[in-house]
Amino acid sequence: MQHSDDGLTEVCLTSELVLEGGMLRVKRDQVRLPSGNQSQREFIMHPGAVLVIPLLDNGNLLLERQFRYPLNRVFIELPAGKIDPDEAILVTGQRELLEETGYTAKEWVYLGLQHPCIGYSDEVIYMFIARGLLAGEAMQDEDEQLELFEASLEACLEMVAMQQITDAKTILALMYLEKHLQGIWPALPLNPLLQHG
Repeated sequence: MQHSDDGLTEVCLTSELVLEGGMLRVKRDQVRLPSGNQSQREFIMHPGAVLVIPLLDNGNLLLERQFRYPLNRVFIELPAGKIDPDEAILVTGQRELLEETGYTAKEWVYLGLQHPCIGYSDEVIYMFIARGLLAGEAMQDEDEQLELFEASLEACLEMVAMQQITDAKTILALMYLEKHLQGIWPALPLNPLLQHG
C-alpha cells in the first residue's frame, strides 16, 4: 500500500544543539507543521546500533544479563552495541559479538532494522543472526559487566510473556527470529559495506 507523506512532513526552520555528551547529543529544532503553524521538537541524536542474535549449534540463543543504570536494574538482552564512526554495520555486529561474548560467527544473516524510540530519538538498530559460532575469549569494555547464559527461543518467548524480558529491541528481534526460522520472513540482502546514516 502506497501512501503520500506530503501532508504530514514537518520542515526544520532552525536547529540548536542543547547538549553534547560522550555518545549522545540533544537537539532542539523549531519546525513548520503541515498546517503552516510552528512548533518545537527536542530529540536525542544517537550513533545507531547493531543487535546480534547468536544462534548456537544446539539451537539455543546466547543472551546477556546486564545492569542498566537509567532504570537501576538488571535486564536480559541480546548482545548489541553502538556503531563507531564510519563503521560498516556488519563490522559492528562482528565486533560487538566478539567483545561481549568471545564468539565469532561463520554466517551472518541480516534481518532488517528497527526504530526503538521514534518520539524522541533518531536511533536505528540493525539486526543480525550469527550462526556457526566459534567460542573464544570475551573482550568486554572496562565499564561493561555481563553475565552470559543460553536459552531456547521458546524459553525466551516465555520470558517475554512473563515480563522477565522487557527490553524492546530484544523482544522485537526475537519476533523477527521466530518468523525467519518458520520461513515466513526471509533474510534481507545486505551490502557488507553498508554504512549507517
